[in-house]
Amino acid sequence: MKHIIRPIAAVLLFSVFILPATAQQENPVKNIGKVTTVNISDQKVNLTTDQNAFIEVTVYSPSVIRVRMDKKKLGDDFSYAVVGKPKQTKANIVQNNNEVVITTDSLVTRINKNPFAVAFLTKNGRVINKDEEGLTTSWIGEEVTTYKTMQEGERFIGLGEKTGGLDRRGSGYTNWNTDAYGYTTGQDPLYATIPFYIGIHSGLNYGIFFDNTYQSDFNFGASNNRFSSFGAQGGEMDYYFIYHTKLPDIITSYSDITGRMDLPPLWSLGYQQNRYSYYPETEVFRIAQTLREKKIPADGITLDIHYMDAYKLFTWNTDRFPNPMQMNKKLKDMGFKTTVIVDPGIKVEPGYGAYERGKKADIFLKYPDGEYYQGQVWPGWTHFPDFTSEAGREWWKDEIKFFANTGVDGFWNDMNEIATWGQKMPNNVLFQYDGHLTTHKEGRNVYGLEMARASYEGARKHMENKRPFLLTRAAYSGIQRYSAIWTGDNRSEDSHMLLGIRLLNSLGVSGIPFSAMDIGGFTGNPSIPLYARWIQLGAFTPYFRNHTGVNTKSSEPWAYGEEVTEIARNYISLRYKLMPYIYSNFYEATQTGHPLMRTLAIDYTHDPHVYNGEFDSQYQFGETFLIMPFESGKNYGKVYFPRGKWYDLYTGEVKPGNQEEIIGVAYNKLPIYVKESSIIPMQSLIQSTSEKPADTLTVHVYKGDVNNSFVYYEDDGETYDYTNGEYFKRTISYDPLRKTITFDKVEGNYNSNFKNIKVMLHGFDEMSRVKLNNRNQSLDKDFASFIEPITRFDPQGSANPKIGYNVQSIVVKNDKDRFTISY
Repeated sequence: MKHIIRPIAAVLLFSVFILPATAQQENPVKNIGKVTTVNISDQKVNLTTDQNAFIEVTVYSPSVIRVRMDKKKLGDDFSYAVVGKPKQTKANIVQNNNEVVITTDSLVTRINKNPFAVAFLTKNGRVINKDEEGLTTSWIGEEVTTYKTMQEGERFIGLGEKTGGLDRRGSGYTNWNTDAYGYTTGQDPLYATIPFYIGIHSGLNYGIFFDNTYQSDFNFGASNNRFSSFGAQGGEMDYYFIYHTKLPDIITSYSDITGRMDLPPLWSLGYQQNRYSYYPETEVFRIAQTLREKKIPADGITLDIHYMDAYKLFTWNTDRFPNPMQMNKKLKDMGFKTTVIVDPGIKVEPGYGAYERGKKADIFLKYPDGEYYQGQVWPGWTHFPDFTSEAGREWWKDEIKFFANTGVDGFWNDMNEIATWGQKMPNNVLFQYDGHLTTHKEGRNVYGLEMARASYEGARKHMENKRPFLLTRAAYSGIQRYSAIWTGDNRSEDSHMLLGIRLLNSLGVSGIPFSAMDIGGFTGNPSIPLYARWIQLGAFTPYFRNHTGVNTKSSEPWAYGEEVTEIARNYISLRYKLMPYIYSNFYEATQTGHPLMRTLAIDYTHDPHVYNGEFDSQYQFGETFLIMPFESGKNYGKVYFPRGKWYDLYTGEVKPGNQEEIIGVAYNKLPIYVKESSIIPMQSLIQSTSEKPADTLTVHVYKGDVNNSFVYYEDDGETYDYTNGEYFKRTISYDPLRKTITFDKVEGNYNSNFKNIKVMLHGFDEMSRVKLNNRNQSLDKDFASFIEPITRFDPQGSANPKIGYNVQSIVVKNDKDRFTISY
């Protein structure tokens, strides 16, 4: 027995001592390892490690460093998001036995060799961001993750369409484009993937864009107290690190990489009346006529899926819409543009034109055995164009001609996550991915982006020199080049109204300036106060879209009674008066990527108050207006005024900054304040952007202690002639030290719509005269009134006073030369 026991004991000892060591050697987490080779060339460093990892670090600009890693050789440098190219940059790259150091004018990048790890530092050695020691980058199977040290007090904002608060610390998020009907206020993921965030700590801020279209995950200290991380279920670790001292410059650099929006058509910035669905044609005309009769300015009406024949794309239901071209022409004559919904699914039906043409062109998504994938959507079993193939996009662009030929001006791309009944598209469906054949796992998140691209390019092709409007639900980084985005099927609840504000703010700080939510909520029925508050806020969002679902109460303003109709008219009218300000801010977005709708974190990045849950739904509309959203049932609310001075829009009362305050709240009046030194161009009231305003542009200037400038911009609002110099642009500057307001010489060949400029002075000392180009000019007494009276339905408001206050003004001829007003 002894001879038997001893071998067994030996086996047991081997199991105890040897197997754990073997298991340790076969660690399921594959670390990136130690750098073994380094190759430095111009602005690029290529490295390999003893774990057969391949790394490429590129200086993209003085402020942007790109890091690519894979556990096999790096593939083609291909991206749907990235359009920016590396800039020629003065970079000093040196190495020693321990590290490689890259130095630019803006930052220092230190690459540790054993093990590989990256740290980004300021020029004076402060850590901006670094890999977490011991974890750095690793793989679990095909999943790749980079781990970053969380700095003391670090905050995280961005990631686009993500629920929750402004500060994302303590939370984790997944990017997997999802049809999230009636989503909750904490649900994740939603419809869009924008894998770009901004980290903030110790007076520093940086951005990271992780360009990978597989399902990706971001962890900002969720369920751990050690690291933040970002990773994906497959593909490369490919990220861009961006550092600037000012947060707005991070947004600019990100949009240098992923592109910027074109100028939208002016009509798309007006009020849009939507519903699921307006039909037949007589109902569309009733809505349009009622808007005009009630003097509610509007520019667009949207048609949902019921305009189609049996939900088949590229068809009209001829019983409901017997002559679409004639209908759209009549709407245009009334000052309305038509937007139609377009879903990607093409019904499987022999004889149906789009189906037959798609089969002939062989552009539908396929299984590995070559059979076309079918999923169920509104029309039944459908095929889906492969928008990740050039052939698929070209086919779609030709199909878009169907709508252009019937006078449609806007294209609403929906259900493009891809949404199918069951919400479980098989992963073995193949995507061409422009010559990089892949599966649904890599193709899904980019499908909506490429559908929007095909729609945009098709509209550009068939609408000649007219700017189209595009809206999408699903998206990936870079969507701003083609389309606006809206936040999907929200709910008619106060919490969703405030969530919508935060979602749009997050999209804005994530490089997407043109965004929307369904005003009033898509599911359910809002209360009268909720609807009133929501439509007030809608006037201060980039795309002003009133929309509701199929089994809900009508959501036109008059459906909520005369008082709400008056409130809606007031705030929609204010938006139209502000159109020169709004359009100029969109021009700014095309140049810098900066959003019109701005979380306070953009301009007050290191003020802890702006991340407080009590205040993180407050936002700026441009740099000028401070908007304070509240739940509809509140009579009082706490607000925060950031540094500086703030003027009450309605009364001119000045509030000091850096303070919290409890204010009274009425559901018929949205709290709005104007930042000191602001410059606001406004026009007379019009009922649609097809109507010309009066010939005087009113420029409001608010006295302050800081210098400010505003780039005023005009063009025809419809064509691309502005790209050939047909625009009118001038910088307006306010200098409190020199006591001057200067209108610079005009750039561009376009003749302004305005013959005169009225400058209205807010908060200035009582004066009888000013100097215009050193010549004395008298001032007029004037009255600043931004909205009509809102008390006429108040039983105690019978006096119905005008809402405004006394100011002074001067009228100047609007020629193209420079002029200065001195006070």
